[in-house]
Order: sequence, then structure tokens, then C-alpha cells
Amino acid sequence: MNTLLAQSETMGLWSLFKQSFDIFSVLLLAGSLVGITAVFLCILDVRARNIVPEGVVGRLRDLARAGRWEDLGATVREDDSFVSRVLRSAVGLAGSDRTAIRDAAELAASEESARWFRKIDILNVIGNLGPLVGLAGTVWGMILAFTSLGATGGQAQAAELSLGISKALFHTLLGLCLAIPCLLFFGLYRGVVDKLCTRAIVVAGDIVERLPSREDRRQTDESGPKSVVVEASR
Repeated sequence: MNTLLAQSETMGLWSLFKQSFDIFSVLLLAGSLVGITAVFLCILDVRARNIVPEGVVGRLRDLARAGRWEDLGATVREDDSFVSRVLRSAVGLAGSDRTAIRDAAELAASEESARWFRKIDILNVIGNLGPLVGLAGTVWGMILAFTSLGATGGQAQAAELSLGISKALFHTLLGLCLAIPCLLFFGLYRGVVDKLCTRAIVVAGDIVERLPSREDRRQTDESGPKSVVVEASR
């Protein structure tokens, strides 16, 4: 009894890791490094200033209200936020058909939304693969345990079975430790990306509707002669 207590006190996570180290442990550790990197990049990139910066949005709205389309085009070419990238495709079609302007903006908005969601998709992939790799390691550990049991004709001691069982349980633990934080951050940042992208689409759509189109010019040309006729009749 005292021997078992002494062994349990000296047995730590590092000892278990060294005892259970194999290809599945390497895969889970590599996944952990990728997951940490992905979380760090999400913290740096998924921000309002990169998707819908208030300063740039205010300037774009002021330029659109004032009808300063050349300045607006220069601003969106210099900025790389979600709103500017959407407007960049629409500004290039200013003066053409209204439907073509809207279609270009909608296509750009879809591409930008997909681009931002791809930044966090890696967390979802790792979070779902982690438990599967851990399960594979668990199965492998149980195979080793039952192999040792069969090799001794069913007379294996607990010490002989401990290696396979510890591999199985430790791989399960590593898989869960990898999946839980990745899926947690994926769920959090998915909501943030959806909220910011929706706001950016609304802002870009409002400015796109202000862009001059062929229909606007036609209405201006048609209203011009009428006003001249009215003034002449007076």
C-alpha cells in the first residue's frame, strides 16, 4: 500500500507524457501549437478597426453625402478594411447600371465575409479533429493493453497493463484539452465576425446606394429640359 502511494505521488503529467509519448501525442501537440497560433492571430486580426473602422466609415459617409466620388475612390484604395474593399469594386462601376453596381458590391461583400470566416475556421477544424486523434490514440493504447493480456494467456499483472491503459487515457485527455479551448474561441469569434461583417455590409450598402448610376444621369438629363420649358412658359 505504501508503495502504491509513493508511486502515485511521484507520477505527474510529465511522467505520464513521457510514458505515453508516440505518434498520436506528436499530432496532438502539433495541433495545440497550431491552435494557439490561430487564437493569437484571431486576437490580433478580428477587430472592429480591421473590418468596420469608425474613423474611415465616418469619412466615407461624409464624402458620399458631399458627392466627392474621386476622394471617396482614393480613400477606399488606400484603406484595406472590409467596407473599403467592398466599396472599391462598386466605385469602379460608378456611372454604370445600378444593378451592376449592386451586384459587384454584393459579390465583394460575400468574398470578404468568407475571407474573415476562414480566419477562424481553422479553430473549428482543430477542435473537431482533436478528439478524433485522441480517440485513435485511445484505441491504440487499449490494443497494446489487450495484446499484453493475450501474450500472457490472460495472466498479465496490473503493471503490464498499465502502459497501454495510461496511453489510452492520456491520449483522451490531450484530445479534450486541445478541442475545448479551440471550440470555445471559435464560438466566441464566430459571433464577433458575424456581428462586425453584418455592420460592415450595412454601411457599405448605404454608401453604394448613393453612388451615381446611369439611371441617375438619365433622370437628370430628362428633368433638365422640362425645367427650361417651364421657365420659358412663364
